[in-house]
Amino acid sequence: MNMIKNRTDWSKQMVRENRENEILQYALDAFKKNVALPVDIEKEAEVAVQNLRADWLLRVRVRDTELRFYAEVKANITKAGIALILLQKGELPYQLLLVTRYVAGQMAEQLKQKGIQFIDTAGNAYINQPPLYIFIKGNKPPAIFRQAPLKRAFKPTGLKLIYALLCNPGLENKTYRAIAAAANVALGTVDLMIKELKQMGYLMDMGKRGFRLTQKENLLTRWVTAYPEQLRPKLLLGRYRGVQDWWQQKNFDPVNALWGGEVAAAKLTKYLKPQVITIYITPQQLNPLLIENRLKKDPQGNIEILEKFWTPLLAIWQYEDMVHPILVYADLMATGNQRNIETAKMIYEQYIVQYIREED
Repeated sequence: MNMIKNRTDWSKQMVRENRENEILQYALDAFKKNVALPVDIEKEAEVAVQNLRADWLLRVRVRDTELRFYAEVKANITKAGIALILLQKGELPYQLLLVTRYVAGQMAEQLKQKGIQFIDTAGNAYINQPPLYIFIKGNKPPAIFRQAPLKRAFKPTGLKLIYALLCNPGLENKTYRAIAAAANVALGTVDLMIKELKQMGYLMDMGKRGFRLTQKENLLTRWVTAYPEQLRPKLLLGRYRGVQDWWQQKNFDPVNALWGGEVAAAKLTKYLKPQVITIYITPQQLNPLLIENRLKKDPQGNIEILEKFWTPLLAIWQYEDMVHPILVYADLMATGNQRNIETAKMIYEQYIVQYIREED
């Protein structure tokens, strides 16, 4: 049985690696069509620096100069994905080069502004490493690399369930009814999501030992990337403005409301001065909060109030009226702000590692 499981895991890994190889090769071919430079690839040169990994080493020869890049292959790029790359790129001995399916014009500008070098399968590119400077945008992706349908597990309902599993070690071995209650999703959807997580290799059948959530670091990365695109916008109850520092002496009943984002991060790390005030709350408590604290509706306000999407059973931890550190981390990464990203790294190292540590 273990041999079959290992073979299945190996097969899924090979499919993923083949897809990444395909993206890399198409991107390099497109790059060569636009820029007449010889490019050598060392696929064996995977590197790990302080738990960070890059996929391949690329050598680009420009006249008598050889430039080296560590290539990180990502099928798709989001704001949170950019934040994850920013965390990684400063830790590597060579420049980090993002290799991806497609970078649209606006995203190309954002990557350039943040100093993230990239190439894609359409021939768009940004490289700024003297003597080489290239910035190409506006090319359309080849049909083979157009956006693939998003897995249900990374749509809103699936994201709620994954969050519950990540925050509650062992939840995968509870009844479907218990899982549905913890994730605040319909009972009928749990079976579908569990099957999909198994198919993707994130949930392993251990026989008599039950199920085990696996590849948790990868699963967390995918959750953090999908959350601000798929689930978070649906949770927004409104943006508001209040008097200066109104929130500093405010305490919540965690059953009804909790601090998220920069406020929670500041409380956890003492490193950040919040600019945006994030609150997760039950819809029933929204009006009492607004009245009690004299908060005024303002689309440009610095107070964002979101619906609390989990049940009181989920993620009750020792920090009282703050959301779980995984959600704090996701909120920070979604901003793309450099200081928030630095704070997110601190929270990851201090509070989150214990939730994604793989069991023997």
